[in-house]
Amino acid sequence: QVLLVESEGGFVQAGGSLRLSCSLSGDDFEQYAVAWFRQGLGKDREFVAAIWWRETITYYAPEVKGRFTISRDNAQNTAYLQMTKLEPEGTDVYYCAATRFTVVPITAAHKWTFWGRGTQVSVSS
Repeated sequence: QVLLVESEGGFVQAGGSLRLSCSLSGDDFEQYAVAWFRQGLGKDREFVAAIWWRETITYYAPEVKGRFTISRDNAQNTAYLQMTKLEPEGTDVYYCAATRFTVVPITAAHKWTFWGRGTQVSVSS
């Protein structure tokens, strides 16, 4: 059974940085595309970024492009989300998702197969 585990989030001031990690176990990590989503209270789950099996293929939501970087280390079975210039609007629960299949559109949360439990990121103004 595939299990995704996110690192602990945290509190950060606006303009600060934070790195999240997502570890996959139970299958061959290299076969999976990985994405990050976030969800605020009472809101839909929102796409943040995705990285495909090949590390050079990445996608970002327009509101985070240039500030967030998604990466992966296949040897460590782990994906990362480096977040910089964080804004109070980025206060959300961040979720890691993974799939072995082609996802169209990649922003559709219901298309992703496996999910982590989420981790809280809080950005103070």
